[in-house]
Amino acid sequence: MRFFVVCPGGLEVPLAQELAEIAGRPECKALGAWVIDSTPTSPTGGVGLAAPLSAAMALNLHSRIASRVLLQMAQAPYRQEEDLYKLASGLAWEEWFTSKQTLRVDVTAHRSPLKSLNFATLKIKDAIVDRLRDVTGDRPSIDTAFPDVRVQAHLTATQVTIYLDTSGEALFKRGWRDEKGDAPLKENLAAGILSFTAWKPGQSLFDPMCGSGTFLIEAAQIALSIPPGAIRAGMYGDDAKPSRLAYRPLVTSADGFGFQRLKPFNDAAAHQHWLGLKEAALALMLEKRKQYPGVEALKISGGDINEKLVSMFKGNWQRAQLPDQPVVRQVDALAAKPPGNISEGVMLLNPPYGERLVIKGGRGQDRSSQEIRHDDIEEPDNRFELNLETGRQSAKRSSRESLKKLQAQEEQDPKFVEFLRQFGQHLKDDFGGWNIFVLTADMALPGQLRIKESKRTPLFNGPLECRLFKFEMHAKRPA
Repeated sequence: MRFFVVCPGGLEVPLAQELAEIAGRPECKALGAWVIDSTPTSPTGGVGLAAPLSAAMALNLHSRIASRVLLQMAQAPYRQEEDLYKLASGLAWEEWFTSKQTLRVDVTAHRSPLKSLNFATLKIKDAIVDRLRDVTGDRPSIDTAFPDVRVQAHLTATQVTIYLDTSGEALFKRGWRDEKGDAPLKENLAAGILSFTAWKPGQSLFDPMCGSGTFLIEAAQIALSIPPGAIRAGMYGDDAKPSRLAYRPLVTSADGFGFQRLKPFNDAAAHQHWLGLKEAALALMLEKRKQYPGVEALKISGGDINEKLVSMFKGNWQRAQLPDQPVVRQVDALAAKPPGNISEGVMLLNPPYGERLVIKGGRGQDRSSQEIRHDDIEEPDNRFELNLETGRQSAKRSSRESLKKLQAQEEQDPKFVEFLRQFGQHLKDDFGGWNIFVLTADMALPGQLRIKESKRTPLFNGPLECRLFKFEMHAKRPA
């Protein structure tokens, strides 16, 4: 079977590495042969591979960087909308789901000659509905919010590819987040960024502006070998704590992934494969808990000036089934010190912009409604869900417009500019020997910190172009 594993733009290389690691797990090798496509040299929004059908279960359970796992159903040339209808109506959808299940169809395009993607979507949807009506005598209902089954098509200038989405809800929705905070970083983007830092379990990791804790929770789960899909796979049973987010019932139900609502994954052999994948994962989790018996052993810590966000982080940590309480303080980033006074480690942060970072009355000041953070923009779950013909252009426009807005606000707020200068000096004074990584949409950040970056990595957070800056802080020579 052919799959396309979708990821945020810029994370194709770490995704390909992660896919190779998943394919190399003994329980995944036992499913059959995996052949991963060559790593893309430019942002493509994902990585393709050939693998047995049951690989969809392993990919959804274990991939931290993926947004979705799409199963290729057909690929063919086309010239007009009727060609899309003929291709889709010729597929045996009745072998995958029933007319009692709800359906959603999405279409993306890159240089397609068709005038309307909405009409193309309608033709594919009609083809699937008509096929099921002709075979079963009944038509499935359409549900664009929380469908049982998702079908996706992608159009190039000459070819159409039709996929079944085996993930259901996007995979960054791990199931542990309760409250989002003002501008949460998507979990799969955070995991991909962690891979760029070269941080390894057992090494000190610190986030002085941790917000709701996404970087630190992802790192802790990596250290403890907790699969990103553990909650959605039902591996904690009744111990998974409830959440108020709208999609929560879908990702914590008996069918936490899209493949669990598809017929081929519901026979006895598939159930046995699924059970084997979860048992192997659980065995490794138990082994890692012995290696890291308590939270202090993880060497993962954070801080934030906002008391509400610190409390939110603690709740998310517990729902992510991590040990004890996180090591976190409500503290100004300018007062943060290296955890345990160690002389080297990794600092990773995603700072807010245009905000006066001050402590008010000993408690964190609430974030202003005018605050801008680079991931405030509403966007699809991943770049594959954009119209790729205009996606990069709109990304550049969004980036330029956002940066202009950010720069204008910063010019009007000299206190924030002064904060950045002071924070840069604080890093030089107190974090010598550390590697500092900052995710930002502000390309001028190194100059504002007055520190020369040693590396900059382009990334896309939805449509917004960002940079991951690396700063190597040299240890001070003894006087």
